[in-house]
Order: sequence, then C-alpha cells, then structure tokens
Amino acid sequence: MPARIGRDDFQTEVTSSDVPVLADFYSDSCIPCKRMSPILSQLEEEYSGRVKIVKINTNFEKELVAEHDITAAPTLILFVGGQEVTRIRGAAKKEDIKAILDNI
Repeated sequence: MPARIGRDDFQTEVTSSDVPVLADFYSDSCIPCKRMSPILSQLEEEYSGRVKIVKINTNFEKELVAEHDITAAPTLILFVGGQEVTRIRGAAKKEDIKAILDNI
C-alpha cells in the first residue's frame, strides 16, 4: 500500500528521492480516488525499486494542494529528480499509468 505523506515528508519522500515518484493527490470522500487505490497498490508492487508511489490527502494538505495547483481529485503527478514531468487529472486506467511509468 502506498505510503501516505504530508508537508513534513514531501521534501524527503518526493523532492529528494533517488527514484521517480508518482504522487496521488486524493480525498477520502472521492469515489474515483477509492477506485484508484487498488490500482496504485498493484503498480507499487510491479514497479518496486524503480518507482515510489505516495498518497497525499487533499483535505489535510492544503499547502501542498495550492503549491501544486491541484484542482481535482484524484490527480496523479509524476516527479523525476524532484520535478513534475507529467500529470493525470481524474481516474486513470492502469494501462495508461503503466505507459507513463514505462517511458521514464
């Protein structure tokens, strides 16, 4: 299961990470977010050691939401070398996320 992180962990877990990081900005009350959760768990297992997956709750992490211009949940942002390289707004299919992860 992807780790849940917040403002205090963001620098260590995302910005300074040696591997690419897929950050899931989600809300507990969001049905599409709940549907994405098992997909992200599967991807975390499949890409273990190559990609880190983290979850950021938009209800509690308002600073990160504003800083990264999150306007909808779920929003997935792929960070490479601490920089955003791509983003997916809304629910995504596993195949679509894999296509992005396979090209980094």
